[in-house]
Amino acid sequence: MNELMTRESGPVVRLLEKLERTLAEVGRLTENYRPVLGGERYLTDREVAQLLKTSRRTLQEHRDVGRMAYIQLGGKILYRESDIERMLREGYREAFHHGD
Repeated sequence: MNELMTRESGPVVRLLEKLERTLAEVGRLTENYRPVLGGERYLTDREVAQLLKTSRRTLQEHRDVGRMAYIQLGGKILYRESDIERMLREGYREAFHHGD
C-alpha cells in the first residue's frame, strides 16, 4: 500500500469530483442567501411575486388597498417574510367536505 498517488489515481479523482460538487452546492446556497436583520428576513417585490406566483402589479394593488404590509426605502419595496406568512395563514380557508 505504498503506492504513489497522483491526480489520476482513483481515490484522488473521486475526492476532486466530490469537492467540485460541494463547491457548486455552496455557490448555489450563497446565491440565495438572505441575511437576517433583527431576527427578520426581508424580501423584494420580485421575490414575493415569484414566491406567490403573482405579478408585481398585483402586489402593488394589494399594497394600495392595505392588504399587504410593506416597507418603502426610496424606490425600493421590501416585505417582511413573517408578514407574508401571516397574510397567508389569515387567508387560509379549510376545505369543507360534502357527505360520504
